[in-house]
Amino acid sequence: MREEIIVSGRANPYIDPHLNIWHWQIPLYLFLGGLAAGILFFAGMYTIMGKEKAYSTAVSKAPLIVPFLLILGLIALFLDLKHKLYFWRLYTTIRIESPMSWGAWVLMLVTPLSFIWAAIKVREVFPRWDWKFDVLKNLETFFMKHKLILAWIMVVSSVILGVYTGILFSAFNARPLWNTSILGPLFLASGLSAGAAMIMLLSKDHAERTLFAKIDIGIIAVEMFLIVHMFMGFLASTQVQIDAAGLFLGGPYTASFWIFVVILGMIVPVILEVLELRKYKIPVVIPALLVLFGSLMMRFLIAFAGQESRWLY
Repeated sequence: MREEIIVSGRANPYIDPHLNIWHWQIPLYLFLGGLAAGILFFAGMYTIMGKEKAYSTAVSKAPLIVPFLLILGLIALFLDLKHKLYFWRLYTTIRIESPMSWGAWVLMLVTPLSFIWAAIKVREVFPRWDWKFDVLKNLETFFMKHKLILAWIMVVSSVILGVYTGILFSAFNARPLWNTSILGPLFLASGLSAGAAMIMLLSKDHAERTLFAKIDIGIIAVEMFLIVHMFMGFLASTQVQIDAAGLFLGGPYTASFWIFVVILGMIVPVILEVLELRKYKIPVVIPALLVLFGSLMMRFLIAFAGQESRWLY
């Protein structure tokens, strides 16, 4: 009797190595983009609602850091490019079916818009500065006449930017962990939560901090629902997606995801914010920084774990 033994090296990482393409630059860029989207969304929304003076940090102060966030994000994205001198080719065409094309053009809109918004608000935030140039005054006069149009554009574009940070992953069907439509709304909710946390961190007005603490609690509840729904969808799907969910449910990313993202980044901040709403003296910096940390860790863990998930059957 002839016997043949076939040994497959597919399960051996030394024979069939793990292919890692995206490193720290991409999740950092997605975090900064989501944070910028969250801040711009609230700035535009409260401008449309006519509550600029009541929530001055959300409308005027916090947006001043958005241009710097976007610049840092674009630098991280540029460092990730293999052929850096050809980045301009993204803007020679528009591909509706390509998330990267959407992202490039949305950034082309949001980045100058953030500079314009910061320019018309900087004199309001720093009134004692001696502005020797009339450029800012002229910009403020011109754009203040059209601030509602700018605010609407900012709200719509920030939502697209926030969703895009998740769709960039979910468009890669070859990675089972990313192959879910939940990532778009999850990353949008995470960006809005991070934006609310940053506004809380920068605000000195108790009423404004209280409002955004309530907003953040609501958004975190939505995030928790989306996370649970995502894992339920994986566990009810094919074996490869069950295996992908296993990376966070007993696998190598279990402790880091549930401790850093869910417990420290969501549950603990909600508890602290509820205690603060009940008149307990909780330093606002603690829940705000925890939310920002959890939002950052979510993107890093999903980026790295997604590259370990693959189709084997």
